[in-house]
Amino acid sequence: MKKPFVYGKSVDADNFTDRQNETKRLLANFCYGMNTIIISPRRMGKTSLVRKVQRSIQDPKVKVIYMDVYDCRSEYDFLNRFASVIIKETAGTMDKVLDTLREFLSRVTPRISYSPEPLNDFQLTLGITPRDFSPEEILNLPEVIAQKRNINIVVCIDEFQQIGEFPDSVTVQKRMRGVWQHQKNTSYCMFGSKNHMMMKIFQNKRMPFFMFGEMMYLDKIPREEWIDFITEKFQQQGKKISRDMAARICDTTQCHSSYVQQLSWNVLLEAGKEVTEQNIDDGICDTLEQNSGLFQNQIAGLTSYQMNFLRAICSGYHSDFTSKVVTQLFDLGAKSNIYRIKNALLDCELIAIKMKKVYIADPVFEMWFKRDCM
Repeated sequence: MKKPFVYGKSVDADNFTDRQNETKRLLANFCYGMNTIIISPRRMGKTSLVRKVQRSIQDPKVKVIYMDVYDCRSEYDFLNRFASVIIKETAGTMDKVLDTLREFLSRVTPRISYSPEPLNDFQLTLGITPRDFSPEEILNLPEVIAQKRNINIVVCIDEFQQIGEFPDSVTVQKRMRGVWQHQKNTSYCMFGSKNHMMMKIFQNKRMPFFMFGEMMYLDKIPREEWIDFITEKFQQQGKKISRDMAARICDTTQCHSSYVQQLSWNVLLEAGKEVTEQNIDDGICDTLEQNSGLFQNQIAGLTSYQMNFLRAICSGYHSDFTSKVVTQLFDLGAKSNIYRIKNALLDCELIAIKMKKVYIADPVFEMWFKRDCM
């Protein structure tokens, strides 16, 4: 049975809602070879949007390749992931992988891991080292393949902010841009879950990737679109939810895509034939408990000053943290310490700055923090 609400992973088909304008724009960028950087807070559906556009392209001359580099910790970790995914995806089938390697990366000795289940995927490991290839050779691999095959390649790199954590990261970024900006048959789409770090990489004039491509900002899906989506999904399950109740789900989650789906699912499980206020309350409690372990890990390493800073925000203070009224209520240490507290919490993605005011970045985390840490 197909689950009516999906969260915690990319969604597709009937579970994907709205984003018509973004889909149209990203599709055009892919087809015409425009570099794209997608910026948005967590849980807004960046991966789902990219995957949707990838699946929608029918032109055999356009090959869209998706890779996730979340667990890459160095330049050659990235280069190995980059090369293996490019080879695997352009080969098309497992039988053609070795032929593709011989054609484009003949100096490597690959390892292919087969799944015991015939319908499952396989893993390709190349073990590339600086002795085998220079970074520039690997970074130019998709362009070499695209020109040889007379196709256009779009490389979509998820969790791209990890590049900013590499040793000597700025030098690595300079190398990447130095190669990629000259490619004619290859374009790139970069996105990631750490909004603050993505903005640092792509919006800072002193960074190599400044002005590398079109910036696409994903905002929240409109409340009315979510209400229509929720009521329709409940109806498909033989249950009724009023528009007011659906609106409460949206307002509780502040229309964050993943949380809307998670809370809707929890309410659906609680409800009988018709959703009540108690069902919403129970669904909220379930959602908080399901995320509690994650939130506890997020605050585990925070200092008392950082915790107090979060308490100040949750108490309604969003600016003027050095003012007497704030420092009397919350111990933030010396006034010179507040700048460091704010930057540390920004790096942790626990807070966000909007219109020069500071807010908790995650609405469900904020509810949990008010309940358990105030």
